[in-house]
Amino acid sequence: MFGLNGVEIVSAFLVLFAIIDVTGSVPIFLNLKSKNKIIHPTKSALYSFFILLLFLFVGDGILNLFQVDVSSFAVAGALVILIISIEMILGVEIFKNDNPDGDGSSTLVPVVFPLIAGPGTFTTLISMRAEYHIINIIIAVALNMILVFAVLRYLDVVKKLMGASGVYIIRKFFGIILMAISIRLITSNMSALIASFS
Repeated sequence: MFGLNGVEIVSAFLVLFAIIDVTGSVPIFLNLKSKNKIIHPTKSALYSFFILLLFLFVGDGILNLFQVDVSSFAVAGALVILIISIEMILGVEIFKNDNPDGDGSSTLVPVVFPLIAGPGTFTTLISMRAEYHIINIIIAVALNMILVFAVLRYLDVVKKLMGASGVYIIRKFFGIILMAISIRLITSNMSALIASFS
């Protein structure tokens, strides 16, 4: 039921890592810093963590309110994930829209939303509830937020280590992984939906 599962934690972590794509967002973060915008690594990670956890639980309540089962939403979410994977592979931008400049700090907008806790991440969390136990998803979210903090805290070091080509390769690689995951989600949940009708 609520047991820890290492395979689920790793799988959920990789899905969220690919969706959040904090390494792929490094150029955006560096661009914000070049405009003298302030990014607080600790606040960014904590705000994102609590927003994602809130949606993980409240999102399910919203589904119940509209009488939508998790499998149906998982298929819809998998289609969104598929679109995101195409975005990453082809280098087009759908969900990551830069908002107009705020005053001083860019921690909440656009770092927390929509770059980290955006539409793609919300949809993915709900979709994963059809596949993984809640506790494993929570741990995967926490691990990703630790990674988000590390990247934002050591942004200049990350830039030097990865380089432009490194960011490019990681983005394309995880785009392909996401595409495979989205197809698996669609096929597994479609089977459950067809079985429920029959």
